[in-house]
Amino acid sequence: MINDLKSLKQHSNTINDAFSSGANTVIYVSMGTCGLAAGTESVNNAIQSEITKKNLSSTIEVIETGCMGLCHSEPTIEVFDKKNNQGVIYGNVTSDQIPDIIANNAKSADIIKKTWYLPEKEKKIDSAIQARIVLRNSGRINPEKIDDYIANAGYDALGTVLLEKSPESVISMIEQSGLRGRGGGGFPTGLKWKFAAAQDSAEKYVICNADEGDPGAFMDRAVLEGDPHAVLEAMAITGFAIGANTGIIYIRAEYPLAIKRLDIAIAQANEYGFLGTNIFGSGFNFTIEIRYGAGAFVCGEETALIHSIEGKRGMPTFKPPFPAVEGLWGKPTIVNNVETFANIPTIIRKGAKWFKAIGTEGSPGTKVFALAGKINKVGLIEVPMGTSLKDIIFNIGDGIHDGKKFKAVQTGGPSGGCITTDNLDTPIDYDTLKQLGSMMGSGGMIVMDEDDCMVDIAKFFLDFTMEESCGKCTPCRVGGRQMYKLLEKITKGRGDESDLSILEELSNAIQKTALCGLGMTAPNPILATMRCFKDEYLAHVNDKKCPAGKCAELLTYSIDSEKCVGCTICAKKCPTKCIAGKVKDAHFINQKECIRCGECYAACKFNAIIKE
Repeated sequence: MINDLKSLKQHSNTINDAFSSGANTVIYVSMGTCGLAAGTESVNNAIQSEITKKNLSSTIEVIETGCMGLCHSEPTIEVFDKKNNQGVIYGNVTSDQIPDIIANNAKSADIIKKTWYLPEKEKKIDSAIQARIVLRNSGRINPEKIDDYIANAGYDALGTVLLEKSPESVISMIEQSGLRGRGGGGFPTGLKWKFAAAQDSAEKYVICNADEGDPGAFMDRAVLEGDPHAVLEAMAITGFAIGANTGIIYIRAEYPLAIKRLDIAIAQANEYGFLGTNIFGSGFNFTIEIRYGAGAFVCGEETALIHSIEGKRGMPTFKPPFPAVEGLWGKPTIVNNVETFANIPTIIRKGAKWFKAIGTEGSPGTKVFALAGKINKVGLIEVPMGTSLKDIIFNIGDGIHDGKKFKAVQTGGPSGGCITTDNLDTPIDYDTLKQLGSMMGSGGMIVMDEDDCMVDIAKFFLDFTMEESCGKCTPCRVGGRQMYKLLEKITKGRGDESDLSILEELSNAIQKTALCGLGMTAPNPILATMRCFKDEYLAHVNDKKCPAGKCAELLTYSIDSEKCVGCTICAKKCPTKCIAGKVKDAHFINQKECIRCGECYAACKFNAIIKE
């Protein structure tokens, strides 16, 4: 048990001294969910086997980490030379490449880049470079070993707060930093804490919202898998600041690895005395427990989340009162998401001025994005607020997959909107995204190319929010389904321009009348795509055509008899056997039986299939 800052520092120094004097080479193995799914476990076993076989345990140390963020190159490892303080990252690693990699022969392996880890910067950061604050330890420490966290200034901030600061000074520092909540609308974190601290209540709660539900979002999961102690430390700091002794992590049950590592981290923190009673001998008590969510998107809304913890249906309620005044069990409650909490220890250690110097005036700090979709380098990135979409997509993300043309990017998940080429140079922060008709949300960023139909994209996101609606309020429950029916009608070629007017009117009404954020923002993808891609909507309703060739019922497949060589491949691939013709003779498609699946189009090697 560690009782004061001096013993914490001594323990940290001992760990670092042992690391410095140990093996000359460290191999970091990305063991997050994406890495494990790609086969990193077998690669890790091969590394351990090769080290044993060559008797290299004294010169090579293996550290199993969380996600490095390089999801596009999993399995991923980094071979780090401590003497020269340099590392080389190998991507798409296979077990049979390990002997060559360990022998420092990279001919058979795919070198991703020379280095990726950038320490916390003091001032301005090049927007083309990732700056890791939230992800400072992810991919760099073993998340199941508390000593790794302590060696990287872990729990320093908690000790400083408990032994040297007052609750008021902690809240003031968070206010001055300008940190905004990273889970949605970007409400000032310090202001939220101040509201809770001001409440006269003997019982208060701190809740970590880890119910990450946006399609394509995996930021919070990666943080919990790669650096769980950062969140535990931040929750304890929050508890001290507002006068709470109980913390709850509400996490979706679909995150088994994150849950496992949280369980380990909580047990370790209790053993070391960073959680529990009389922490650091300060007289402050704080415990953390885990509650599981069933994957309901609406439980990302704080009042619905609170009701779920209380054993009720996850349905939102009118505000005010806000949870900071009347939350869990009717007591003052702070609800922040994983990424928000992960910023707190660094702000305490580095100071509000340091944090505010990064990013933009209205949105200080960094933002973690899950970069997904039609992009070459899918993965987890962290950039300063104010970084342009062009830098994110074409620099960090390495451009559009297969050389296709960029069309739009959806930010904010199903509650956000699309941003087109016209705004690629816009610096991204909370306020600019709102001005563009989108939102930051939790940080999902889905890139689309020329083959995506924006009407179909709007229908996809609306289908998600419609199914995830709790059904409590009529605008969301009924209005969402009516909007979906209109989009379905349009994508099937049965719509007209009057449907577009109704769709826009209904969207505006739902935005103004729905009970919670899920309902209010459900029409955002529709309004954004109608504003930016009105011509696609008009093509669907007037010409009965889908310009992107996505909406099956608006497509026609035919065969160019001059190009067809009669190879019969298309006929063999057709699931309905609607393609006829003799070998070496031109084939034809029976349009009445064609289901427009596109199998023939994909299979033809002679460009004889015409899609229009």
